[in-house]
Amino acid sequence: MTLQQLVLKIHSRCDLACDHCYVYEHADQSWRGRPPAIPEETVGKVARRFAAYAEAHELPSVSVILHGGEPLLVGPARMRIICAELTRTITPVTTLDLRIHTNGVQLNTAHLNVFKEFGVKVSISLDGDRVANDRHRLDRRRRSSYDRVLRAITLLRSPEYRHLYSGLLCTVDVANDPLAVHDALVSLQPPRIDYLLPHSTWDSPPPRPADSPTAYADWLLEIFDHWDRQGRTVPVRTFDSVLSTLRGGSSLTEAMGLAPSDLAVVETDGSFEQADSLKTAYDGAPATGYDVFRHSFEEFARHPGVRARQLGLEGVSETCRRCPVVESCGGGLYAHRYSGERAFDNPSVFCADLKAFVAGVAERITERALSPAVKSQDELWWAQGELNRLLLAAVAARHTAEPDWDELWRAFLDLDGAADGMTHVDEVLAHPYVRTALRHSLDHQPATVAPLAAAAVGVAVHARADLKLTWDQTAPELYLPTLGTLTLPEPGRIEVAVTAGRLRVRTATGDECSPEDSPGGWRRLAALSLPDGTRLRLDDADPLRDCYPVPVAPPLAPDDRARFAERLRSAYELAAEREPGRPADANALHVTTVTPLVAGAGVRLGAHGLGALGLAVDFEPEEFVRELPRVGRLARLTALRETVDLNVPGNRAGRLLDEASRELGNAAYWTGDEDARAAALERAGRALERLAARPEDELTETGAVLAEELRAEWAAHRG
Repeated sequence: MTLQQLVLKIHSRCDLACDHCYVYEHADQSWRGRPPAIPEETVGKVARRFAAYAEAHELPSVSVILHGGEPLLVGPARMRIICAELTRTITPVTTLDLRIHTNGVQLNTAHLNVFKEFGVKVSISLDGDRVANDRHRLDRRRRSSYDRVLRAITLLRSPEYRHLYSGLLCTVDVANDPLAVHDALVSLQPPRIDYLLPHSTWDSPPPRPADSPTAYADWLLEIFDHWDRQGRTVPVRTFDSVLSTLRGGSSLTEAMGLAPSDLAVVETDGSFEQADSLKTAYDGAPATGYDVFRHSFEEFARHPGVRARQLGLEGVSETCRRCPVVESCGGGLYAHRYSGERAFDNPSVFCADLKAFVAGVAERITERALSPAVKSQDELWWAQGELNRLLLAAVAARHTAEPDWDELWRAFLDLDGAADGMTHVDEVLAHPYVRTALRHSLDHQPATVAPLAAAAVGVAVHARADLKLTWDQTAPELYLPTLGTLTLPEPGRIEVAVTAGRLRVRTATGDECSPEDSPGGWRRLAALSLPDGTRLRLDDADPLRDCYPVPVAPPLAPDDRARFAERLRSAYELAAEREPGRPADANALHVTTVTPLVAGAGVRLGAHGLGALGLAVDFEPEEFVRELPRVGRLARLTALRETVDLNVPGNRAGRLLDEASRELGNAAYWTGDEDARAAALERAGRALERLAARPEDELTETGAVLAEELRAEWAAHRG
């Protein structure tokens, strides 16, 4: 795992005396022997080392988080020198995401002007309303910090600096009123809220009411319910992370999930340290013995302590590995696992809370009612269409006020309201790689508008509607989903106009082109008509088609494309001859788009919408026919999981459903090999037996229907 985040300690002292601070109030006291402010030569050495590491690993971007102590204590002038050095050294190599975590007490316009110059995003620590905040966050004279922090946030929210506002960090104290805390934070309109459990270990456990073994889970769930009722108007990192991992996505926080650590810490004296939170474990816990003057980031990344936080499931305790919520919880923050007896080979000291919180969220988001999508392919396709629209709306909300995004959203609304527009919007959104574009736009901020703007253009062409959009086109090939590729004179800012179905593009230099005027620069998507009347698109051009577990083939030459299409036609004819009733099967794969993959890649599904299939350029029709039942079953199960709940997320029943379905697919694949087929059926039978032994409420009504379908299929195979 490569390092992509650097926490750079630029000041080792603080102007507050928070009694829950892990730097000053916990076991490790190494701050006492370090220089208060980081020297300029150390900043330069750090920047050069990190730039070299990013270049060697070809990292597309890195984050540097300015930290402390209190980083604002370096003052605006020195802050500018630090930001300038990092920017000057790192940006020629990769994109630099520069951030700062501060208590906000010292924040003023001089700081903010520096941050504005270098695009530094600002996160501020605030524990809620005045009562909650003043419980811990007092200055050294025991005075409240609340009013000073609110003045800083008000300044940060002003129009000139609002774009620098990154979010609020809140340390949980269960003695505080959770709803008062949350409402106080929401009232400050943060782009994100992050709730942090107080740093604790088994040797120094967190404060907890005697009669409440899950007080922290109860506190967070009360906010979750309130947040949900309010429409989730503000992203909350802890909640969003659990929602993501429960649905099979990635973790969004170091504090939860199994994602490997990608973080390095450099102190004011240039020493490399592991995660800052380890200071709560024991004196010297984060130390590595390395520093930027004698060691590289490459060497730091190989340190045993760093590697220990990159082991995923293998890096958690045996108790955690057996736990049904481990993929969401991840054993909790590494530091919170510590005990003097077993070091870090323990569950988190918040184990009961984390388990109750994840399970509580899972139950709250589960739709238990029966979905018709499990019994009907048409209903499943309809549900997928609704998902596309929900994703489009979510993308629009995420990128509100970003350049070109509001214009794009208005264009989709206008097209959807036009005569026959809804049909064409659904048709283009259903192109499988538009789903990839939607997911990518949700996961990245900022994100390029180009793929979805091109999709809107495709809708306008199909609907013969008028449309005009402008955006930054980074590639000279303008790909239009469902239509084809127009080669532009040059990349850059473009204006695309559609009038009565005719497309014209104007570049920033005034050049114009269109499919009609540039026949040599227009490459239409190939289509294949099958004997049953189905039409397939052969998409070898979409830039987002590269979402398979193997490489895609480059765009095919005309002769190669013709041969590929003919082989595909032969494969479908063979499938119709072997299994004439297959299209009516619930697990039949209804393909709309085929993408050529590199030779030897076989038959594959990828991270795309329903209907796509990847085929090696040298695939054999016989292998295609054998694979259809297996990939069709997987495509259906994936589509169901995207749109309905089969089980309470994160429990064992879901894994057993997947295992039974997978092995029944393997049994169909091995029809000609009786031993392999019998072994697959044996594995499917064991999975179904274990599933039947699970508590009934682990499956939803939809999941129970699917389980019965699998049992009937298994019985038919055995019979």
